[in-house]
Amino acid sequence: MGEYRIIEVKQSVFAANEKSADQLREEMKKKGTLLVNLMSSPGSGKTTTLKKTIAALKDKVSIAVMEADIDSDVDAAAISETGVKAIQLHTGGMCHLDAHMCAQGLEGLNAGDVDLIFLENVGNLVCPAEFDTGAGVNVTILSVPEGDDKPLKYPLMYQVCDVVLVNKIDVAPYFDFDLEKLKKNVALRNPKAVVIPFSAKTGEGLDAWTEWLSCKVAEWKSSQ
Repeated sequence: MGEYRIIEVKQSVFAANEKSADQLREEMKKKGTLLVNLMSSPGSGKTTTLKKTIAALKDKVSIAVMEADIDSDVDAAAISETGVKAIQLHTGGMCHLDAHMCAQGLEGLNAGDVDLIFLENVGNLVCPAEFDTGAGVNVTILSVPEGDDKPLKYPLMYQVCDVVLVNKIDVAPYFDFDLEKLKKNVALRNPKAVVIPFSAKTGEGLDAWTEWLSCKVAEWKSSQ
């Protein structure tokens, strides 16, 4: 048999992305801008959560938003109603953003030295978790109707997140959902992850979420 080489392309792609992500994180830290990567499945309430969060924080910190989708500008249009600067990123069919695409988005956003930038990633529990965007914080939204078993089925998503926002907690009585079981399942994947019961509709848990986020913004700026 002839000689041949085996090249692990996926590993090479990940390694290159991680290098770009580390560089972007350092650039954001020098600017004192915290980039938050917001991930979840479609329909979990990312955009509604963002609007609620912006309303609670925009008088305290300066905010901008990057919306990522395969197509459409529905989310960017919704966020622009809050008065903060927003940009829509089209991924051209890709189910995630990587560090290079995120850097392109930041350049296009041209938000200046704001305190906080949200990246609303493509709705997906698999691909976005695999690619480091260069964010300083990773947040996963899990909505009550999705079930308390998602950390067991999509382990990487919960391994890379700093916070799990359990959205639509107001409808928990109408679903077979166990918050304590969810907390245990998250802890199995990531004992350091903070779990915050939340409702983008009623505002339950909003204070806990915005207080945690405000502390992270302050920590990020102090580490410049």
